[in-house]
Amino acid sequence: MTFQHQGLLFGRERRFHEVARQRLRSAVRENAHAVLAVRADRAEALLAGLAPAERAHVRVADRDSLYDAPGRALAALHRLALTHAPGPVVLVAEPPLPLSSETELREWHRLESVLCTALAPQRLRLLCAHDERDLTPRTRSAVVATHPVLLGPAGPLPNPRYRGTAAFGARPVAPDPLPVAGAVHRLDIGMSLPRLRGDLAALGEDVGFPPERIDSLVVAVNELAANVLEHGAGKGTVQVWRAPDRWVCDVFDERGGLRDPLAGYRPADSLRARGYGLWITRQSCDFLEISGSGEGSLVRLHFVDRIGARRAAEEAGRPAPLSP
Repeated sequence: MTFQHQGLLFGRERRFHEVARQRLRSAVRENAHAVLAVRADRAEALLAGLAPAERAHVRVADRDSLYDAPGRALAALHRLALTHAPGPVVLVAEPPLPLSSETELREWHRLESVLCTALAPQRLRLLCAHDERDLTPRTRSAVVATHPVLLGPAGPLPNPRYRGTAAFGARPVAPDPLPVAGAVHRLDIGMSLPRLRGDLAALGEDVGFPPERIDSLVVAVNELAANVLEHGAGKGTVQVWRAPDRWVCDVFDERGGLRDPLAGYRPADSLRARGYGLWITRQSCDFLEISGSGEGSLVRLHFVDRIGARRAAEEAGRPAPLSP
């Protein structure tokens, strides 16, 4: 068995429970490692319908931790499969689809679109459950386009509307616009990476990065700057600035050779220095955009201010966002 990626679109909780329980029971019978990563209330209701012996063989994973950020989610899926190899892993999950942010929604769709390539050799069967009541028509179409198999009333069937990496593989000319909340700080990419790292650490502190995230900023930019020097134009710029709910870092390469917005997601990319750097970078930030034209390529790194967003939500009486 190699990687299997299936989608379930449901409009009633009963339908979700039936399919998920059947999947978990089947995993227990074949002695596969069964994992459940869905919303807490759904997990509790689902497990209540299993026999005690069945529940004992199902590991409940924290959904928010698994789907922390696209790059880290992919790394977590790799670890899950490798930890239990050569045995199979069956995962029933509820991926996030944050409708409040077009950028973040697209990046989650990009992750889904590349999973069949990125996890191809792994003995992992992933069932992604999506509540249709929470989806817009466009989001529903994206879910369909990124799952090669859909579960219907008759069971799993090949999806003729599956597009895979083609669904979100086009490079935009520019990143999505974001409002600037403060000064924009610029650093030049020169031949001294140690100096750049030191300047970035000081700059991160100046613009209010949490201390525990400054290292992530430095690691991410160091990898991108090294690629600019070794494989790009040999010169470029770094700009760091504050948006209302996040810190943003733009790394610009004057050559513009980075054309694949999915770079860094697929295992084959790690065989090339540029791809390996992007694999690390995707795990160091929360969201990553790749854009550009013949005049240069730009990688935008998003570091979401979850502590600030949680505080604002609490003050306004709204539900808190997902934990990092």
